[in-house]
Amino acid sequence: MPLRYMTGCTSLLLLWLLFGLLLTHCESQQQQLYSGTVVDEQGAGISHAEIATLSGSILGTTADDGAFSFQDDLHGAITVKVTALSFDPDTVTLSPGSHARVVLQRLQQSVEVTAYRSPLDTLDSPASTRIVGQQQLREAATPALDGKLRQVPGLELFRRSSSLVANPTSQGISLRGLGSTAASRTLVVSDEVPLNDPYGGWIHWEEMPELAIQSVEVVRGGASDLYGSSAIGGVINVMPVKPERDIFALTTGYGSESTTSNGILGSLKRGPWAGLLAAGIVSTDGYTLVAPDLRGPIDQPSNVHAQNGVIDLERTIRNSSRVFLRGSVLNEARDNGTPLQKNGTRLWRYSGGTDWSQLTLRLYGSTEHYRQTFSSIASNRASETLTRYAEDPADELGAVAHWRQPVGAKAVIIAGADTHDVRASDDEVLFTGAGGYQNTAARQRQTGVYGEALATPGKWTLSASGRVDHFSNFDAEQWTQKGARTLPSFSETVFNPRLGISRRITTNVALNASGFRAYRAPTENELYRTGQVGQQTTLPNPNLRSERATGWETGFQTNIPRWQSMLRASYFWTRVNRPITALTLATTPTSTLLMRENLGQIESRGVSVDFESHPFSWAAITGGYQYANATVTSYTQQPQLVGNWIPQVARNMATTQVRVSNARIGALSLQARISGRQYDDDANQYLLHSYFRLDAYGSRAIGHHVEVFAAGENLFDRAIEVGKTPILTLGTPRVARFGLRLRFGE
Repeated sequence: MPLRYMTGCTSLLLLWLLFGLLLTHCESQQQQLYSGTVVDEQGAGISHAEIATLSGSILGTTADDGAFSFQDDLHGAITVKVTALSFDPDTVTLSPGSHARVVLQRLQQSVEVTAYRSPLDTLDSPASTRIVGQQQLREAATPALDGKLRQVPGLELFRRSSSLVANPTSQGISLRGLGSTAASRTLVVSDEVPLNDPYGGWIHWEEMPELAIQSVEVVRGGASDLYGSSAIGGVINVMPVKPERDIFALTTGYGSESTTSNGILGSLKRGPWAGLLAAGIVSTDGYTLVAPDLRGPIDQPSNVHAQNGVIDLERTIRNSSRVFLRGSVLNEARDNGTPLQKNGTRLWRYSGGTDWSQLTLRLYGSTEHYRQTFSSIASNRASETLTRYAEDPADELGAVAHWRQPVGAKAVIIAGADTHDVRASDDEVLFTGAGGYQNTAARQRQTGVYGEALATPGKWTLSASGRVDHFSNFDAEQWTQKGARTLPSFSETVFNPRLGISRRITTNVALNASGFRAYRAPTENELYRTGQVGQQTTLPNPNLRSERATGWETGFQTNIPRWQSMLRASYFWTRVNRPITALTLATTPTSTLLMRENLGQIESRGVSVDFESHPFSWAAITGGYQYANATVTSYTQQPQLVGNWIPQVARNMATTQVRVSNARIGALSLQARISGRQYDDDANQYLLHSYFRLDAYGSRAIGHHVEVFAAGENLFDRAIEVGKTPILTLGTPRVARFGLRLRFGE
């Protein structure tokens, strides 16, 4: 029976149980006993600590007093990794028959590097941050990175659909209820290098090989004080795997809709030199997005066939410093739901730099070629006519430098500068009317300087930072068969400060608050290129100007060591002036015409909650909730829009992940996501109903180097509404896949 007819939840659970019975004849009759105790610096036992192989297979967990024991069929000493919430992980060697004592150091450096470009204890950070670790990424049911990050409440693409079937122009990211257009109001970086598309501002979610991602840090709230344009909603930092030891890893998976996800990674370290090579293939035949009762003869599945790769070469200098070169490539082809609507991307990205003592330097660039075809669909969806073919080449160059200097034991100052230059064009062949061509070329440059002071006197954490940016859009020209014309040039200089404060009330409770200014400059895509998703056409506007945001948030975080738990809650408020929005010009039962405009003002205010708990040695639960009241608060030209919801933003969103594991049987993870209703358009005419989605993932280790897994998305096969253009389109149906992982490392 084909996988597409699997009954989801039942099949997945049967697969998981089957994994627990696989290859039991391979288990040795003569197993060795390994035991020990995991303690903190004061000698107190640490409960619920995990002991795992270097490949990630769990061997055991500690009891309430920190003791552990397990049997293994390998003879002799073995190397394991010991991890516990709120402690730095450690790698130790265990010998059979002897009792080991493992001392873990309490975590002092936080994941807040992205928010402040400086280490902070998580409890002391004013910034609201969520980390999606390697285990969570690996155990997400979907192979796409955007789907894995949807475990963070409030994180959503411009539309609800997966990047595996979405048009690239709808793959911008939304945080804090601010929504997005074709461009993202959230900046995505990796090792200081921006990943937002240089021409359109959207995100290439299939760009990085799955095995090359160590973790992802999601910082919510404006961060233009350090990062400049696009960081209105926050910053997402994709942390790459670095070549720190000899590793070989391979993953392969196959599922319904002919979905495949294959990857390979190898790294070597020899003396001061280290290198890494990773590659991946993500492919699916997809599904038909248009609702079944609206489909016509021309409707066919939307899909993607993508290949990616990265190579990294590093040299360590004086132990703590390094220099590196890195290159990556993405090649993808997409079908967008009809025989004539297609697009493709080829992106080469390269970077190099150094982390030398207190200095960080990055030089980077990219070369991209994007192509897309557009069509007009008949009202009965029985035929379509080619209307345009567009090619959009773009070249990007940039540099980042910042210097960090401690001042005594409780303060640090940071100073930095960066520049980003984009040269791009939109070359179109027109097939409607008299035909012809339209070519538009322009150049953009952003240069910024910034500084930050961070102090931690006593129980306080105080931060102050600011950045001055000069943005310019120039050399804009357009050519048609009627001749050439010069388009408007413009430039802006903006100042974006941020203040933050945190106060520890007790050892495990802290209050925090912060305020910021941020901005986002219009992309060349928004200024000059006509876009189309389905039957929704959006016209450009060369007179757009930057968005300006002001916001603040306040809240608390508490750690509960007894239950290995963490809870953080925040109230947030953000106002965006001149937001770039697609305003409706005309609509028919089968099509919608919009134009990009600087709307008057929007506001998003609400509450976010994040939690993590390890109540038992074999169970963990993480999740969160966001309430965002995001509305239009001012627009003189169309006052009837005031009070309307921001398009594609739900007021209520919640996520939960429950994970149970057993060293002998395996691991099972359930991921639930619920989202309230939202609207697809600025006029709030096209309602998208609320939805609930349940995913599952099960795995079973076979020895130390092999793991088999099965995963299911949308187990209840809910019809999730993702867009009305005005034709209703639906999200991912029930999908099942299974696969195998191999990992070898020192």
